[in-house]
Amino acid sequence: MQSATVPTNNVPYADLPSTNSKLFEAKARKGLTFDEIAKAIGKDEVWVAAAFYGQAKFTGEELASVASALDIPAGELQAGLGDHWWPHRGLGPVPPTDPVIYRLYESVLVYGHAIKAVIHEKFGDGIMSMIDCTINITRKPDPKGDRVVLTFDGKFLPYAKW
Repeated sequence: MQSATVPTNNVPYADLPSTNSKLFEAKARKGLTFDEIAKAIGKDEVWVAAAFYGQAKFTGEELASVASALDIPAGELQAGLGDHWWPHRGLGPVPPTDPVIYRLYESVLVYGHAIKAVIHEKFGDGIMSMIDCTINITRKPDPKGDRVVLTFDGKFLPYAKW
């Protein structure tokens, strides 16, 4: 089961607004998944999870929808996540200490150059945007153990020449 509060022993979570703890506590109290919350507010589950962890920012309207889905008075959330708060999109300590995050980090360490080379062969000199990107996580049954399928769908951005 998910921890009811935001971890405080691991940057970037330690400096999140207290509102994020309220979000996690309400999520645990209601027994909802990120997917259920996302469907309730018309967003994607990965984006909603990112907002819970302070890596994306709810608009006032989205925050009101989340408050409704979690049975939290909207004013309690609005006060903690006002317009002057900005997401923290960094990785945290390197190398990461969380096993799941470490394995994602390891995947780029092991296959990063190959992925880069194939992107360059197929698209040219540029990058895949994480600003204009969607991420999907699905479960694929397999006789040897279920598989995690991660799909990063990012816009290609060519490097400018000047």
